[in-house]
Amino acid sequence: MDNRLNEIRRKIRFLRSQMLDAESTIRQHINRDEDCAEASIQLMAMRVVMLGLISERNRLGGEERLLDVDERLKADCRAVGRGPLKGARGRRVR
Repeated sequence: MDNRLNEIRRKIRFLRSQMLDAESTIRQHINRDEDCAEASIQLMAMRVVMLGLISERNRLGGEERLLDVDERLKADCRAVGRGPLKGARGRRVR
C-alpha cells in the first residue's frame, strides 16, 4: 500500500507542475488578447483528475492536514539544541 501511496503522490506532483504550465499558458493568451478556451478546458480536466487522485490518496490513509494561520504561527520551527543568538563579536544579543 505504501508504494501505491507514493505513486499517487508522484502523480499529484507531476499534475501540479502541468497545471502550473497550463495556467502560465492561459495568462500568456490573456495578455495577448487571444482565446484561451482550449487551455482553460484542459486545466479544468486536470483539476478533475487531481480531485480523484487526492480522494484516492486520502482513502489509502495519506491524508495531509493543512494548518491554518494560527497553528502555523504557533508551530515551533526552530532547530533543536541551538543556543542563544550571538552578535558579530560573540556577545549575546538581547
